[in-house]
Amino acid sequence: MIPLVHDLSGETVLVFGGGNVATRKAKRFVSEARLIVVSPTFTDELRSLAEDRSLELVRDAPDPDGVRELVDRISPALIVAATDDPAVNAAAEAEAHERGVLVNRTDVSGARDSGSVVVPATVEDGPVTVAITTGANSPALARHLRERIEAEIEGAGELARITGDLRAELAEREVPPEGRREALRAVVRSPDVWKALQVGGANPRQTARRVAEGTCTDDGIERRTDDGTRKS
Repeated sequence: MIPLVHDLSGETVLVFGGGNVATRKAKRFVSEARLIVVSPTFTDELRSLAEDRSLELVRDAPDPDGVRELVDRISPALIVAATDDPAVNAAAEAEAHERGVLVNRTDVSGARDSGSVVVPATVEDGPVTVAITTGANSPALARHLRERIEAEIEGAGELARITGDLRAELAEREVPPEGRREALRAVVRSPDVWKALQVGGANPRQTARRVAEGTCTDDGIERRTDDGTRKS
């Protein structure tokens, strides 16, 4: 499987199941797409989400024929099969494959059919998103890695915004492409910039600009080492 980032804005995600697994999936998608959850019962957390977000709860216990009718009516971009009934999950998966719709089936692991997707553990900091998957082999490891990465990338979202602005400024000044790349590499590798982002007290934007200015020359670029210090 190849990791991809998919924009579901304006699309519908259809979740079959209302238990804890379905709740975790719903929480992942509720801010990204229109979400419809079908189940005879729902967790308290799902009911709470439905009060505050664009989440529709459909109280139903469909058999395989009912699954087909719901998929026909809703026309989702992604189907999540997260019930405790393998026959219903299999029916949801089959309907997705028949229509060329993405599907995430939660009661299987390992090899998957074409069109199947895995919803990874994610760490988000502003526009920066890191996804972790173990191929459904070890959710415990995925959670552990997520916690470790979360601590490591604190401030990365703000740094993404800062370097995006710096890239535009350098382009406007007609700094050559190689010069822009080296300046931005120096910024993202600079311990001073990361310290300003993580501990506060200093202005990270000013610190980043100072590092970039120390890298660029009138002709383009003054080389620096990986930690952002000037080469002799």
